[in-house]
Order: sequence, then C-alpha cells, then structure tokens
Amino acid sequence: MANRFILNETSYHGAGAIKEVVTEVKARGLKKGLVVTDKDLIKFGVATKVTDLLDEAGLPYEIYDEVKANPTVEQVKNGVQAAKDAGADYLIAIGGGSPQDTCKGIGIILANPEFEDVVSLEGVAPTKNKSVPVIAIATTAGTAAETTINYVITDTEKKRKFVCVDAHDIPVVAIIDPEMMSSMPKGLTASTGLDALTHAIEGYTTLAAWELADTLNLKAIEIISRSLRAACENDPKGREDMALGQYMTGMAFSNVGLGVDHGMAHPLSAFYGIPHGVACATLLPYVMEFNKDYTGEKFREIARVMGVEGVDEMSQEEYRQAAIDAVIQLSKDCGIAQSLKEIGVKEEDLPTLTDSAMADVCTGGNPRPCTKELIFDLYKYAFNGRD
Repeated sequence: MANRFILNETSYHGAGAIKEVVTEVKARGLKKGLVVTDKDLIKFGVATKVTDLLDEAGLPYEIYDEVKANPTVEQVKNGVQAAKDAGADYLIAIGGGSPQDTCKGIGIILANPEFEDVVSLEGVAPTKNKSVPVIAIATTAGTAAETTINYVITDTEKKRKFVCVDAHDIPVVAIIDPEMMSSMPKGLTASTGLDALTHAIEGYTTLAAWELADTLNLKAIEIISRSLRAACENDPKGREDMALGQYMTGMAFSNVGLGVDHGMAHPLSAFYGIPHGVACATLLPYVMEFNKDYTGEKFREIARVMGVEGVDEMSQEEYRQAAIDAVIQLSKDCGIAQSLKEIGVKEEDLPTLTDSAMADVCTGGNPRPCTKELIFDLYKYAFNGRD
C-alpha cells in the first residue's frame, strides 16, 4: 500500500515572511487577486499588513470580507461571485480556518464550476482541476488550513458541518509569519492552540498513521506543549514556536486524517456556533480517555514529549493516564472549559449531535471503532464533566 503525502509547493516561515507575498505574485505572473478575509481582520489592521504590501508593489486586488466564523455555503457562493466580478486569477486567504476554508471552496469552484452548489464537494470530491492559485496567510496558530487538503463548510439549512477532502485545494503558497498572529487575544490563542494539539494527537493515533506523519505529529505535540502557555501571554518566542508547531501537524494530519474528537466537534459548531477550537479543546481529554486502550504505546511518547518524567518506569495504564493528565493541565492553564455544559451545549440535543458525529468523515479514522451508542455516551460524559 502506498502512503500519499501532499504538501504546499512553497512555504515561508518566520517574522517578516509576509513580505514574500509580493515575490510570489510577481514570480508566478499573477494579474489580479481577490483577498478573502473577515471584517475584524480589516478593522484591526491585520489584513492591511498584506494589502499595504500589494499597494506598494502596484499589484491590483479586490477584497471579499464577508467571511464569518464557521463559514457557510452561502459565503462560499458569494465569494465565487466576488472573484468573477473582480476578474481575479488568484486568491489570497488572510485569517484562521474560516477565511482559509472559504477561500479553498471559492478556488475549487472557480476551477470546477460543476460544483457551484458547494454541498456536492462533501467528502472526497471528484474534482478534475486544481484550484485557482491560493496564497494562504495564517493569522492563528491552530487550524493549519494553509497546508491541508481539507476544508469545512456549514450547511445552515441542515444545521450541519461537512468536511471536504480534495488534493486539488491545497494552497500553492503558505505564509506563516508569527507577527501576523501577535494581535490574537488570549482566549483565541488558547483555543486555536489546543485545536492544533488535537490535530497532532489525533493524527498521531489515527488508523492511517505511519512513520513520516508520526514524526511530524510527535514533534508538533512537543512544540505546542512547551510554547502554548507563553504564546497565550503574547511572548514572541511562544508565538513563533506555535506557528511552527501547528504547521507541522497540519502537514501530517492533512495526509493521515483525524478522529472522533473532530467528528464530535463539527456538530457543536454547526448547532451552536461554538468556535471550532473551543469545541475540540474541550473534548480532547475525554476522547483521549475513550481511545487510550486502542493506542498501543503511543500515549507513552505523548507523555514523554509533554514533559512527564519517569514514563519508562510507568505501567501502560500509568503512562496513558499521565498523557491525559498532561493535556488536562495544559487545558486548564490556558483557560479552556472542562465540560460541554460550560460552553452552551444542551443535553436534549445530544442524540441529534450523535447522529451528525457518526456521519462525519473524521470519525471513520478513529482508532477505537465508534457506534452511535458509544458516541452518545462520550458526549454525555463530556457534557457532565469529570467531577
């Protein structure tokens, strides 16, 4: 069996990397861009760090800033129209997962107009053409959407999120500049950072995991664990390390998949508008406990890179619990909710949430086989909390 690994053509890392957007546009002979972002990133001057560079270089562009958290089918459709109206031959995504995912959907449909309904892109879409060129500029250290072949869109009519997996959608250029992340508030830094940790742990333990991805995911767990607390305090080194750690796991999980944490988190965002990172972070320790007996020796390595001492002297039960406890402590230190009840989930919705989670493509990669009964029980456990 062949293990496929798809990566960006080019990526830039480090403070000041944003300047390379002009280099790439000129080198590729691109004519006019559509900047896909949200109003807050415009308002607070984050997106303008990019558009100022385009202006200085005399590169034409227009802006589509209608993206909101948990982007919808309608927002993608409107973005497609905006790109057509602008005569854009490339896209620049500026933001976290929402602008990036919206931009991927726009780019794919521009190149494959038969999918203009958006919903037909769900799952592994049979597109024929590569997306129009996308330059993806991250402003959060979490989703790693700038380097993945996945994107998630919300169907508001059916109150569900659907995952699209398409090798044709990966941005040709990713720019990961920690200075673009410096304005993230503490809560967003924490939730997106724990989302990145969820990617790394789920990617490390998913059914399709293999050595190349494992190497990246395990290192990402180490980097995120040591730097997230500092990043939450806006420490420049913490920001820089988080930018790298989230990108490393993005490279990996994009190619091996995730698990039931993401399968359960997606409905929480679709039903309640809960930010994706908050949903993933709150669920993570519960899902680790659910999966622990199906992870071999991997929790020992997770505990080790998270700084737990003496793991080689621990029993299997002890090192598995040590890994879970390390995640719980990091989560608490960063101010993450410890139960679904705390983030607004309603107990009467658990059966419907369970149906959505069971149908989610991410759930199929979970190391422990899932049934509706097991997912419902896991939701209920996470709803009530440990205490």
